[in-house]
Amino acid sequence: MSAPFSWIQPHPHGIHVLPADAWIDPSRAVDNALVTHGHADHARGGHGQTVATPETLAIMELRYRTGAEDDAGTIRHKAVPVAYGESIRLKGDVTATYIPAGHVLGSAQILLEHAGERIVVTGDYKRRADPTCPPFEVTPCDIFITEATFGLPVFTHPPIASEMAKLTDRLAAHSDSCVLVGAYALGKAQRVIAELRAAGHTDTIYLHGAMEKMCRLYEEHGVDLGELRLVSDATKDQMRGSIVVAPPSALNDRWSRRLPDPITAMASGWMRVRQRARQRNVELPLIISDHADWGELTDTIREVDPQETWITHGREEALLRWCQLHQRPARALAMVGYEDEDD
Repeated sequence: MSAPFSWIQPHPHGIHVLPADAWIDPSRAVDNALVTHGHADHARGGHGQTVATPETLAIMELRYRTGAEDDAGTIRHKAVPVAYGESIRLKGDVTATYIPAGHVLGSAQILLEHAGERIVVTGDYKRRADPTCPPFEVTPCDIFITEATFGLPVFTHPPIASEMAKLTDRLAAHSDSCVLVGAYALGKAQRVIAELRAAGHTDTIYLHGAMEKMCRLYEEHGVDLGELRLVSDATKDQMRGSIVVAPPSALNDRWSRRLPDPITAMASGWMRVRQRARQRNVELPLIISDHADWGELTDTIREVDPQETWITHGREEALLRWCQLHQRPARALAMVGYEDEDD
């Protein structure tokens, strides 16, 4: 009889599910990948087979052309869609179930069951309500493999409503200008737009061209983003008193010169760190994160109540220490290639 949980092994480039010969969120191409969501530090092209939610597969096709033909005109990649709550049987008598993670459209925790043991891999997750994706579901398990992007007590995310109010109040006070919001192209941009709509902002929102395809994909999957228009299709006067959403890289780019006296904002959990806002010349920091904050990380571990917690990436040391102080067995995994993604 094998040792408990010996069938799953963390490696620097991904988590290996041995009996199924499958990898979770591998950072290099493998024959069989189980992918939690579409961000580039978890998803990539080149896999022989990708198992993910339909939304994540659509995002991967858009971003990484996972279904692209090779030189011979054939499509070698196999996409296996798994809906939320659906289980799929893998090789080696392993069952994988995809459960909402609340991070971005299509994001999932993966529950793995084998030999009577249950392991949950969260990928990235948050516990706040988000109009663009289903909420995180607490799933009891033996081993809980969690991220720790904001795994320090200093990180406490404010209510989203207060950050939206900061944005709309600044816009109302400067009606001859526009507010240029830097937001990551997958997840953050769409959430900011959807939260603005929920707060009653019905005006046209203008987009940098790099945002359009992902916003349209969200709309195709049932997320209402209201009236969107490309900056390139508008005049400077038309954009006065408007909100413009662009990738963070465009905030101080030549592109922004076409905007009417832009007030520079940035939507990120890292805006809690004033130095990061100063480094980017951000006038209006918006603390909006798609990751769990410190209290949510520790509360989630309490709620899941696993036999052991594995911490995959982020501020591992503090969360590991918290587990030790609360008599919760834990270990930090030496994963590589997981980045902040401008959260």
